[in-house]
Amino acid sequence: MLRCCSILAALCLTCLVAAQPAEAAKDDPEPIVVKDPQYGEVLFYFYQEDYFPAIVRLLAAQDREQLTEHTEQAELLLGGLYLSYGHHLEAAGIFDRLLADNVDEEVRDRTWFFLAKIWLQRGYLESAQVALGNLSENLPENLQREALMLHSQIYISTGQYDRAIELLSTWKGKTEWASYAKFNLGVAMVRNGNVEGAKRILNELGDIDPYNEELASLRDKANLALGYALLQDGQPTAAKVPLQRVRLDGPFSNKALLGVGWADAEVENYRRALVPWMELRGRDLLDPAVQESMLAIPYALAKLDSISQAADHYLNAIEAFYEETNRIDRTIGFIESGEMFDQFLTEDPLESTGWYWRLDELPEGPESRYLYHLLASHEFQEGLKNYRDLHYLNRNLDDWAGSINVFANMLETRKQAYDERLPRVEAALARADIDDMVQRKFEFDAQLNEIEQSHDWIALADESEFEMWNEISGLETTRALEADIPEAEEVRDKILLLKGVLQWELEKAFSDRIWRARRDVQQTGEVLVQAQRARRQIDDTMANEPKRFEDFSNRVYGLGPKIDDLQLRVAEAMGEQRAFLQAIAVGELRAQKQRLDAYTIQARFALAAIYDQAASAGDAGE
Repeated sequence: MLRCCSILAALCLTCLVAAQPAEAAKDDPEPIVVKDPQYGEVLFYFYQEDYFPAIVRLLAAQDREQLTEHTEQAELLLGGLYLSYGHHLEAAGIFDRLLADNVDEEVRDRTWFFLAKIWLQRGYLESAQVALGNLSENLPENLQREALMLHSQIYISTGQYDRAIELLSTWKGKTEWASYAKFNLGVAMVRNGNVEGAKRILNELGDIDPYNEELASLRDKANLALGYALLQDGQPTAAKVPLQRVRLDGPFSNKALLGVGWADAEVENYRRALVPWMELRGRDLLDPAVQESMLAIPYALAKLDSISQAADHYLNAIEAFYEETNRIDRTIGFIESGEMFDQFLTEDPLESTGWYWRLDELPEGPESRYLYHLLASHEFQEGLKNYRDLHYLNRNLDDWAGSINVFANMLETRKQAYDERLPRVEAALARADIDDMVQRKFEFDAQLNEIEQSHDWIALADESEFEMWNEISGLETTRALEADIPEAEEVRDKILLLKGVLQWELEKAFSDRIWRARRDVQQTGEVLVQAQRARRQIDDTMANEPKRFEDFSNRVYGLGPKIDDLQLRVAEAMGEQRAFLQAIAVGELRAQKQRLDAYTIQARFALAAIYDQAASAGDAGE
């Protein structure tokens, strides 16, 4: 699972820089500059490994044409996200369209390489081979080795053993991949009938000193494959050597112990054969090797003339097989009821979905012991992920359906507020005569032009200055000042001086005041223009708002039937997926049951033969 996660993460991160060929070729590419906020939101969910919201937001942004600055990046990222939900065909279509000519060769190679790896894991061998065929010769060396391994696995899976042998025989290097190449080469030779050629290769691999658990398991697989190949080739003594190298606490120990026993039995050393078989007797009965050992033990005892003990072991085997068959029948009934699959759904199914989901613990119950074998099947694991994703989609649709009522209430509240405020807005607009204000502004412009042309400095005096001017002018008309006396003449001179000073001050400030007056009138005009624009917007809004409310209402209430239709489709898909999982699980259990039935029949026939032999011996004695 972790390897699958790393593949998807590497592919998606490759997609993020795929649309920037100049930067993708650098060892340390520049950070991605987000220019569209919607794309930033998508990346936020992507880096949180919350892929479903990322897909939803990305598709919504594309539909609204909000990703104009990240069109190709978003499309490539969508392809990687599609893969997280198993939509390999949609993802391949995106990559094939966008990775043809317009991205860096290294990015294109890496993307096709990861696609090939994913398809091979999912069992799409032809698609994987096509993706590998899109790789260039400049693929990095470490990926070249893995690509060759993928090619060999495809050849072995499709029965093209000669091509696999030819490809793997030229392997160079001493990395971990070399060990896997040796194993695949040995397997291909065995299946091609060249046991002696495979013996040297698998024996060398089976005798390595592993430095991690992965190589230790590979060594066990090599020894197991070699041991059984030699057994089938009629070399039981030679087969014991690799079989005895398999770890007793490893995952392949049961089959190795069974093989060691049969190797001894082939040379008629039944007493030694009983040692590994008796060890198997106490292990999990679901393992076919353990089941076979329960028949092999009485077989060896019979060969050693321990007839009574052989009969007891056959009876024990028949009883154990019978009980196990009954448990399998109960488990099949439980699976067919559909309850088992609901136990795989956690209380909070929205926690994680897609490829990254992992089953942390098995459901409790007697049927859980069978689930280990089911979960070992890649097909069942992928089906279970799909079933859980469908359940997630169904829960998500339920949440969306609940949100419709919230949106409908918000829409009704907004419409009610609009209806309540509309009369007040209309009354306020009726009181605001903008056209009259504009006319007054033009009048002010004309008045200022006239003042400037006539240099009417008194027209720009402030209130105090105007009052002072009127007061001085009033003093000039005083009758007492008309007298021809020195005192009156002195006062008249003072009045002329005051009037001259005031006039000088007003004329001096005239230019500044006329400029300020024009500025204020101009600013008033600009505000009036904005007011006119706002008035037009208000008029447009008042005219269009009912249509907008109608459109929103149609969108909100139109989502209900769409969600209902999607829920029906999801429910139908869940039913089909549950039936698919049931078929896999029930098929596996019925195969186990058939094997147990066959072993039971063998045990009964062997027991009957023992009884006949004992009866014949008794008759001969009489």
